Amino acid sequence: MTSDNRNSTRGRKYLGVLFTIALALFFLYVAFKNVNFAETFKIIRNISAGWFLLFILFFFISHFLRAARWQVMIKSVKQETSIINLFGSVMIGYGVNVAVPRLGELYRGLFLGKWEGISRTSMLGSIILERFIDIFAFTVGALISIYVYSGNLLAEISWLNNALLIGFVIILLFILFLFAIILFRERLIKVIIGFTSKISSGIAQKAESFFNTLVIGFSSIKDTKGYVLTALYTALILICYALSSYAGFYALGMDKTGSVTLSMAWVFMVMSAFGVIIPTPGGFGSYHALAIFILVNLYGFTAETGAAFALLTHTTQVILFILSSVFFFNLINNLNARKGIMKEDFISVFRQGVKKEQ
Repeated sequence: MTSDNRNSTRGRKYLGVLFTIALALFFLYVAFKNVNFAETFKIIRNISAGWFLLFILFFFISHFLRAARWQVMIKSVKQETSIINLFGSVMIGYGVNVAVPRLGELYRGLFLGKWEGISRTSMLGSIILERFIDIFAFTVGALISIYVYSGNLLAEISWLNNALLIGFVIILLFILFLFAIILFRERLIKVIIGFTSKISSGIAQKAESFFNTLVIGFSSIKDTKGYVLTALYTALILICYALSSYAGFYALGMDKTGSVTLSMAWVFMVMSAFGVIIPTPGGFGSYHALAIFILVNLYGFTAETGAAFALLTHTTQVILFILSSVFFFNLINNLNARKGIMKEDFISVFRQGVKKEQ
């Protein structure tokens, strides 16, 4: 790669980072422009410790279940994997996402691959499959929200129709692509490589590598038990997300100023997830804006109450992600060092992973 190409790539990365920061600042302004912060922090100061601990408990359970689901998904690649390595990788991934959106998905695959001796391609393939499963789960969750919400959710959230449509289109394309891979794998590879090679040999190599990653990911679950457990863990993850929100409502005493129900927690969990999809660092701004919108416009709470919930839950999650990342990073590296396995850091794990693939 020439110096001009490297500079161009670096420039695009910097612009991408600046864009995500600008997006976060915009949403933070939208979220808090009409909020009385004195009242907001007064609500937070009166927090119920017991309910807040339950919020944290469900937070960790949901991510532990995500690690357990990942263990099931990669069972065909490696029969026995350490749940500590899996859970640690998941939390490190979320910790990295706090700083740079989506980069954590790469790092959690790299760390688990190194710690478990599994190829990077297999790990990234399973993560791509996991994201498709999440899209399907939240699309179904949104349909359930329409049913359990007391009013007309589609009328009150104008963009929900389009979001559901996009979700169903992605699911349909995923299913069609899956069948195409199963039935026409070799022919499809030739077509993709033939098309991209006309543009650039480098692009053709990357396209082939990405396609192989998808194939490995899509074929990682091989038996009925794997499908059933994956579906069960996915449902439990969503339920724990909703219970976490439910505990958060009670932690702030929202039951004293409005009606708090499990259906409200479910609707909030699904709708607020769209705020995390927006590529802001760690969901900053986008989550807050959507959380306040939902609590104010759908359930009649004050902007200050909505802001208190958004600030408390998001700040707590960010702190827990960062602390958990540091904890598991050091714990697993120290455990491996006792076994004579070399410690990894955020540079070595990436460089060695690339070298291994080459």
